[in-house]
Amino acid sequence: MKREFLGFIIFLVLLSSCKDENSIKADILIINGTVYDGVGTLSRSVSIAIKGDRIVWVGDDQGESQVMAEKTIDAQGLVVSPGFIDPHTHATNDLDDPEHSHNRPFLFQGVTTVTVGNDGSSPYPLSKYREACEKNGVGTNVVTLVGHGTIRKQVMGESDRRATQEELEQMKDLMWQELGTGAFGMSTGLFYAPGSYASTGEIVELAKVVAKNNGFYDTHMRDESTYSIGLIPAVQETIEIGKRANIPIHISHIKCLGVDVWKQSDSIVKMVETAQHEGVRVTANQYPYDASATSLKAAVVPRWAESGGTDSLFVRFQDPELRGKILEETQQNIARRGGADKLLIIQAPDTTLEGKNVREIADDIGKSPENAVFDVLETGYIKIASFNMNPYDIENFMVQPWVVTGSDGGSGHPRKYGTFPYKYQKFVQQDSILDMASFINRSSSKTAEILKLPKRGKIQEGNYADIIIFNPKNFADKANYMDAFQLSEGVVYSIINGKFSIENRKFTEKLNGRVLHR
Repeated sequence: MKREFLGFIIFLVLLSSCKDENSIKADILIINGTVYDGVGTLSRSVSIAIKGDRIVWVGDDQGESQVMAEKTIDAQGLVVSPGFIDPHTHATNDLDDPEHSHNRPFLFQGVTTVTVGNDGSSPYPLSKYREACEKNGVGTNVVTLVGHGTIRKQVMGESDRRATQEELEQMKDLMWQELGTGAFGMSTGLFYAPGSYASTGEIVELAKVVAKNNGFYDTHMRDESTYSIGLIPAVQETIEIGKRANIPIHISHIKCLGVDVWKQSDSIVKMVETAQHEGVRVTANQYPYDASATSLKAAVVPRWAESGGTDSLFVRFQDPELRGKILEETQQNIARRGGADKLLIIQAPDTTLEGKNVREIADDIGKSPENAVFDVLETGYIKIASFNMNPYDIENFMVQPWVVTGSDGGSGHPRKYGTFPYKYQKFVQQDSILDMASFINRSSSKTAEILKLPKRGKIQEGNYADIIIFNPKNFADKANYMDAFQLSEGVVYSIINGKFSIENRKFTEKLNGRVLHR
């Protein structure tokens, strides 16, 4: 009898030992959620284990018993998804500021990685920016780009002229230097000064440097309307740069801006598909709103008139021989935007201007809209929302497999606080333009592929644990054009690099992001 009892004890010890050997030790276990892994077309009923900063196990209920976790999240009724990756933001100045580096406007949208340095403008030097971000800590992961306009300013200032060969070589050297900090590619703002002064050849030569560093080319194209070369030629120029530099190209942000180019999306889709068939790697991002946001100066002032900066603009404006031409072209640009009543002031030094459109301001001061523009610009930097896009083009671009979600999030426009949940509410829930899987995939894994982010954007074993859990019934934006600073709702958990950034709908005050390195 004693021998049998001893044998039973040995059996239990061996059984326990085997269980320990087969068990998975984890910090977090997520169970019972509706899981979209970022690549599939359907949800899955699987559990997810996280240890350190990685996903260590994805499996069904049978294997779940083998996981020994310090914390278990029951995600019943919730959606579990890869954290969203935003390829185009204007969070640059927030992230190296200790008061704003939490990046909560993006966190509460479900974003776990943001890209900065877009539109041709990046901090210089990037090495100091990276050091500041790492010292302060950042709330989300950060991807950096090198701004072509920033490089050009270092060498040529803001002059409206072509670069000499010597200046081009200096720019290439600076590009090598900035890419050496771990930046993922180059951005251009060919619509904005001083990027607009660059030739296609200049961009190609710098893009070749980026290609040698395994980076990609991100562009705010030279024209999205009929300001200069036109929208279709601007797309053609972008594709040409990709061909000549042998580099992946990413259009930020694809749109048909203004009545002159509405419904040109059909032609652009065909152009992109043809280029892809020829081997050019073309993608784009899109924000889902019908209003763009930019500075009033960039929107309506002739680019030639601002060569040299704002001071030079007003010197020219006071010149009787130039004033008439400036006003005439400003009036034409206002018309391109759909008229003065379509230009809403959303940020101004004189806050009494905010919430008024240019037509209302012109009526208040008794001047024409084009004259009123310069009165307003004299007060300082003015940001506008410009209502000039057609739903046909928005939806046509959105369903393309090569178009991902990007916020272009900056102060004053609701997209900084609401892009991803707004897209979900309107285009998934309300209008059924996208299904849930397409929305998630084009906000996570497809973006990771474009940015060349390994081990992110997908829920799979071995990947970094950037995961969000949201309530599909109330994942919604709260920001609007009159109050653009309201955090979105519905994100119950945000896990970044394996740590909680949002827990039970509340910010944990933890800065779990990293400045990523190419």
